[in-house]
Amino acid sequence: MSICIPLPEWPLQRIYALAAVRGVRVWSVGGAVRDALLGRPVHDWDFAVDRDALGLARAVADVLGGAYFPLDAERDTGRVILTAANGTRLELDFAVLRGATLEADLRARDFTVNALALDERGTLTDPTGGRADLEARLIRATSNRAFQDDPVRLLRAVRMEAELGFEIEPQTATWIRRDAPLLARPAAERVRDEFVRIVAMDSAAVPLQRLDEFGLLSHVVPELEALKGLTQSPPHRFDVWRHTLVVVDTLERVIAAVTGQEVGPCALADAPRAAWGDLARVLGQFASDVCARLAVEVSGGRDQALLLKLAALLHDIGKPRTWSQDENDRIHFYNHEPVGARMAAARLRTLRFSRDEVERVYVMVRQHLRPSHLARAKRITRRAIYRYFRATDDVGIEVVLLNLADHLATWGPHLQERRWARRLETAETLLTHYFERHAETVAPLPLITGRDLMAELGLAEGPEVGRLLEALREAQAAGEVRTREEALALARQLQS
Repeated sequence: MSICIPLPEWPLQRIYALAAVRGVRVWSVGGAVRDALLGRPVHDWDFAVDRDALGLARAVADVLGGAYFPLDAERDTGRVILTAANGTRLELDFAVLRGATLEADLRARDFTVNALALDERGTLTDPTGGRADLEARLIRATSNRAFQDDPVRLLRAVRMEAELGFEIEPQTATWIRRDAPLLARPAAERVRDEFVRIVAMDSAAVPLQRLDEFGLLSHVVPELEALKGLTQSPPHRFDVWRHTLVVVDTLERVIAAVTGQEVGPCALADAPRAAWGDLARVLGQFASDVCARLAVEVSGGRDQALLLKLAALLHDIGKPRTWSQDENDRIHFYNHEPVGARMAAARLRTLRFSRDEVERVYVMVRQHLRPSHLARAKRITRRAIYRYFRATDDVGIEVVLLNLADHLATWGPHLQERRWARRLETAETLLTHYFERHAETVAPLPLITGRDLMAELGLAEGPEVGRLLEALREAQAAGEVRTREEALALARQLQS
């Protein structure tokens, strides 16, 4: 039985009309059709064209006032970016049929729920039973070779299962486990892009577990495999792998609580419900500032929030290499932070993250325990605050959030009130100085320059000038010098 789907006038009907004028056939295909059938909002559309896809894409951009980009001229694939009346960005991808017919194109796609097409009348073409799988809420590969043809689909299956709330059907699950080693074949950038879409999801710990169950995670981040079964001493309750997943889940709740969002159901996080209220009460004053920081794009559309979640996933990968046990059978992981930071940086470089992204995650992993050390001090001095932000560079706020999540994940339902209150107090102090006293204690404007030092103290250009400038800046942040004259006097003392 045929089915017809009402198509939006803009931009689809305009596109079909342009295609008719140009004498080409065009069909809406893939995820957009799937989402339309599910009643989900459609933000991007893919189109299969029987010929001259690039020509149609150019014409659409010209007529609808969009931007045109040829994605792959050899494969006749292009993109148009439009802005809807409400300001929403819309991506339209045009590609020539991957096969002699529309049906051949659809059968070569990844999953049945994506092997769907709509013509200009809204008539559905469904050669693989995708509509039935939508109703049954199943992710089913279109063929035995689906993952061999493109191994990145292995990751996509898990992402779609989580995004749609579907279930991967048994035969497809068997093929995923069989073909998991093929993930070594695609370009690292493609694996990275699909993987980060999973990490960026809400309740990411769930699809991360699924990746592990299917044997996929070890082919993306093999360092995580050694965390399984690696025991820890109290107050830890889980092995390092389970703890890592709990930290990822807890971090999402920490961010939600601090930024004024509703803390949704927890997949693994088991901290007392009162903890989320504490976070909102103490740190909610910084909600807009924290939101703005986490939304900053660092590279390739990946934002600071995504890098923070990656740091949570990687924060303890140095523990297997640093495991030790003392005479009282207590387990230690001395220096796991710097060891793990180097491992995390190496893995992200392999996955072709940018240098800036690698450096930020490196610092987060290396410094993730630093707020814990501050919390143990009787008083947090301005000098300690300056040193904290100097060590954490551009990710000091993110390290605070990661540390809070790590603490909550470690203690869980056994959270100790006094310890937790001290962690919150430390976090509030650090965020207050960063957002409200930044020019005073975090990055004070220098009172003197290196040229001043060389002129006044008779110094030659070299590392001694840099050492003195840093010492003066730290003293300024600590409130020990306030004027140029005081800075020069201290410099003379430090020189002698």
